[in-house]
Amino acid sequence: MNAERPVTDDHAQLKGIQEVAKELGLTMRALRFYEDKGLIVPQRVGTTRIYGKREVARVRLVQRGRRLGFSVREIKEFLDLYDVDPEHAEQMRRFLVRVRERLAELEHRRHAIEETIAELRALEKETAESLARHGKD
Repeated sequence: MNAERPVTDDHAQLKGIQEVAKELGLTMRALRFYEDKGLIVPQRVGTTRIYGKREVARVRLVQRGRRLGFSVREIKEFLDLYDVDPEHAEQMRRFLVRVRERLAELEHRRHAIEETIAELRALEKETAESLARHGKD
């Protein structure tokens, strides 16, 4: 979905794909991927992508969502709701549900990791003691 929008008059806020990629620590390929998935819609001047403040802000939200472990599909859902619901109530409700699900998933993972660490520490101790008893440390 490559909906073209007219370039705004606020040229001071407009940036090219290389500038945005460098500023946000992304590759141009990542920005094109986000565009292909409908997460961002940069303006076009011919074949050149031009990013305004809104698109840069959306990319920052995408990056944050990815850091928090949300899928591209989930992030798109949040962004689409933001555009449709001017008061953002539905977006916030759905986001809250997803945040709670993500927290529960991470808590479960943390518990599993803590159990694994405890078991490995016990094995480390047993093995070191066994080697010490046999004079092989």
